[in-house]
Amino acid sequence: MVEFTALDVHKQYTFASVERDGQVVREQKIVHQRGAIRGFLAGREPGSPVAVEATGNWYWVVDEIEAAGCVPRLVHPKKAKLMMGLTNKTDKLDARGLNVLQRNKTLPTVWIPPGELRDQRDLPRTRMVLTRQRTQLKNRLHATLAKYGLAAPQASDIFSPGARGALRGCIRQLPEHSRFAVERELEQIDALSEQVGLFETRIEEVLDKTRAVELLDSLPGVGFTLAVVLALEIGDVERFASAEKLAGYSGTTPRVKASGGKVRFGGLRQDVNRYLKWALVEAANVVCLHQERWANRHVAQLYLRIRGRKGHPKAIGAVARHLAEAAYWMLKKGEAYKEPAWQPVSSTKARARL
Repeated sequence: MVEFTALDVHKQYTFASVERDGQVVREQKIVHQRGAIRGFLAGREPGSPVAVEATGNWYWVVDEIEAAGCVPRLVHPKKAKLMMGLTNKTDKLDARGLNVLQRNKTLPTVWIPPGELRDQRDLPRTRMVLTRQRTQLKNRLHATLAKYGLAAPQASDIFSPGARGALRGCIRQLPEHSRFAVERELEQIDALSEQVGLFETRIEEVLDKTRAVELLDSLPGVGFTLAVVLALEIGDVERFASAEKLAGYSGTTPRVKASGGKVRFGGLRQDVNRYLKWALVEAANVVCLHQERWANRHVAQLYLRIRGRKGHPKAIGAVARHLAEAAYWMLKKGEAYKEPAWQPVSSTKARARL
């Protein structure tokens, strides 16, 4: 007797369907509350597979499945929909479709990070959200000063303590209501900076001594913060069959369209781990900023070579892919970053191609 269970999870409820030997034996709408899904699964054979799509609230559902003694199978939603090929869409059809894929052994599953790793990921991810909000406020403040022809202080960071006096002098020249708005924005920037600092301290306390972070910190353009993001988002490197698989998962490989003997490469993929992609692209941009100082390093040469032929965006993508593949081998072998063999390309020659 072979039994499969599928859960179609929504915000307020889950529709569950149980199939035994190809026949639906039980279906139920489960209102969300702790213990409800575990109660529904009570009595299932220990180790029975339970399919659940990787929606926004799958964490606790997976915990409930494991608590019931079953094996969660996290499903890639987009791929599952394509493979089901359903014209209509209902909760019942979706749940039954997942069971059909389980029965046919074609269910497109994805890796389930351990509970501790899922918890730790919230630290750098939340920090990322806060820094993005802070950047938006800084850009808005810059724009307000520019609207009234006020030059920001000549400093690398106008929000630093050393430049704060000159910045406030510019703000005092604004009209009454714009000045009020900018002062409130500045208060929010300071509050967000304080919160970001708290997260950075917490991250250092939790992850400062992990071997993965130490290895990834040796990548060009990667500091401690990006190393933490890379380590947590990659997780167990053994789940990737090759460096190319990790590069694809991180969104550093281009879309490919090949037909009639013609091959076209598009932009970087979007249906990927966006946090991992962000970290690799940030590191690639650091390489771009330091290309003169790192002229003899492989990443700088790679950036100049690709930029000369295809432009800046594709060069950033190429560097990000190199870093992704390098991270795979570093974690796989337990070794720090090593400069690969490369053919030198002079900066003058690379710029002449622009």
